[in-house]
Formats: sequence, structure tokens, C-alpha cells
Amino acid sequence: MIGFGQAGGKVVDKFLEYDKRTGSEIVRAAAAVNTAKADLMGLEHIAEDQRVLIGQSRVKGHGVGADNELGAEIAEEDIDEVQGAIDSIPVHEVDAFLVVAGLGGGTGSGGAPVLAKHLKRIYTEPVYGLGILPGSDEGGIYTLNAARSFQTFVREVDNLMVFDNDAWRKTGESVQGGYEEINEEIVRRFGILFGAGEIQQGQEVAESVVDSSEIINTLSGGGVSTVGYAEEEVEERSSGGLLSRLRDDGNDEELDSAHTTNRITSLVRKAALGRLTLPCEIEGAERALLVLAGPPEYLNRKGIERGRKWLEEQTGSMEVRGGDYPYRGAGFVATVILLAGVTNVPRIKELQQVAIEAQDNLDEIREESDENLDELVSDDSDELESLF
Repeated sequence: MIGFGQAGGKVVDKFLEYDKRTGSEIVRAAAAVNTAKADLMGLEHIAEDQRVLIGQSRVKGHGVGADNELGAEIAEEDIDEVQGAIDSIPVHEVDAFLVVAGLGGGTGSGGAPVLAKHLKRIYTEPVYGLGILPGSDEGGIYTLNAARSFQTFVREVDNLMVFDNDAWRKTGESVQGGYEEINEEIVRRFGILFGAGEIQQGQEVAESVVDSSEIINTLSGGGVSTVGYAEEEVEERSSGGLLSRLRDDGNDEELDSAHTTNRITSLVRKAALGRLTLPCEIEGAERALLVLAGPPEYLNRKGIERGRKWLEEQTGSMEVRGGDYPYRGAGFVATVILLAGVTNVPRIKELQQVAIEAQDNLDEIREESDENLDELVSDDSDELESLF
């Protein structure tokens, strides 16, 4: 995982913290790239030698001030420094690269597509993007940056997974508190998705395994992806205790199995029809993947099959994969749905519309400002001689 810019670095830092907390080992290696020294110093879990400061000769470690053209230029100029950090990564151990960036600012928004293009030229592993859209209240320049970055990024990666801050910011929430919570949401969803294929020592093997190749196949074909999530708290049973012996009378098991199946189907619907990382119409999604995580006794094949069939009907896609991810000690059953190749996304259309207006507006302001300056200094300046 490579976090590019402030938001990207913070999200990758959070992924490492999630890895330590859950023991899921999904991040084989991590790096952060930035033009602002302070942002790199604020990270807690990414190793210091994997934090790369670029653009020092141009911006002296102070960032690019939301100028994503400058961000892209600096990334191209200093790509060898970024490559230096990647060279120390055992690439033969990774299934894919994930470049994470906020699309509204300057460094990540400009630099992430440049890095993705570079990685695709050099490595055979897939290169994915995780792009975070700014809230619509963050202002015109951020919307313009996001629209331009999105358009470029999506063409340079094997798939662009999108998280829309607009759909997640709560009203009245402080910006800092809001981002903390949003990063937690991002990491929880993608953590379960990416962790599904990783089997640790002593962990139970899933009934129907989802491994990294199924995630890769779902994301192949490019385009834009969104993720749905739903969870329900459950009580884990201790194995083989008195209670389990007393309950062991077949009839109860059938009831349990029906209840488990219903719970799974209901969670699948909630995840697909609830709040997606990028809100869109799920009908017409080209491919989908369903992952069910939780204590093994709460997972069953019948529920997953039903959920998969329902997803096929809803999306109209014949490419719907599904499986489970046994996860002891979670205290909940969760379902994660990855919808790939989505096209009916109102937010993207709106983003592009607002960006076009913002661009026209900026051009007008620049012209007007040139005229005003001419008026201001040229009234009697013919009579004055210029200094040089």
C-alpha cells in the first residue's frame, strides 16, 4: 500500500494499525509519499525509512497548496525517489499494489495517477487505486481537483475503488473528528475484503474460500468500484461446554441453520442497498464479490448461496463470486460486497458538472483580474518611465 498525499498517508497508517489490532496481515509493505514534511512526521505506523518526501527543491517541504498540476509535475520529477522506497519491498510476496489518495488536494490528487502509471509500466502485479472524493462543502477548487484527478486516475489503474466523503460526513461534525471516523469506515470495509484470502496459522479454513485471485478477477476489467457493508452483533459460543451439549438435539440445529441463513441473506441486502462507499445504482454492476466474515458457527454455505443469487438478480451480472472468512473473536457477523464496473453514479456526473462550472468561473476571474490590474496601474502611467 502506498499512501500519496495527506489523506492517503493517514489511511495507509490506519490500515497498518488495523492489521496490528486484528492480526490480519493484509499489508505486506507500506510507504507514504508527500510534499509536506509535517504530514509525514504525523504518521505513527509507517516506518520512517518508508516515508518519502518529494519536491524539496520546488516547495521546500511545505506542500503544493492544493495545486494538483504541480503535484503531478513533482511526482514525475521525483519518481525515482518513490521507486527507491518500493525497491526495498519484497514484491514477489505481494498480490497487488494499492495506491491510496485523497482526490481533492494537490499532492495525492496530482501524484497518485503518475505513480500508478509508473508501477504499471514496471510490474506485472495489478495496480489498484483507492480514491477519496472531497465533500461538496469543501469548495470549488477541491471539486475541480477531484474531477480532473478522478478522470486521470481511473485510466491509469487496473481498477479505482472510490470512497465519497460526501456520503459519510455527519452534519455538525468537526472536520478532524469527521475524518477520523471516515478513515475507520474505509479501513473496516476494505480490511475485511482484502483479509478474506489470508489464512493465518491455526485459523479455521473457510467452507467456501475467497482468495486473492477472486478479488483480482472481480476487479479485472477496470472501471470504478464501490463497497457495501453491514454487520450484526452475535454471541460466540464456547465449544463443547455444557450448554452446547444440552442444545445438541438436531431440531435446534435445523432452527439454528434456518436462522443463520436468514441472517446472512438479510445482511447481504442491507450491505448492497445501504450506504455504499460510492453511492450508485447497483443494477448494471459488471461483477460482484460477496464476503461473509464472523465466527464459523454463524456462517453457512446456504446463506452465502442465497445471497449470491439475490445479488445476481439485483445487478443483472452473471459474474458474482462469494465465500466466507472465519473470524474468531469478532463478536459480529459482517458482510462486505464489492461491486465492480459500476456506471450509474450520480455523484461522479455531478462532480464533473460542478468542476466544469468551477473551471469556467476561474478562467473568468483570471481574465477580470488582469483587466482590473491594467486599469489600476495604467491610468497615468504613460507619463511615468518604467524603472527597467
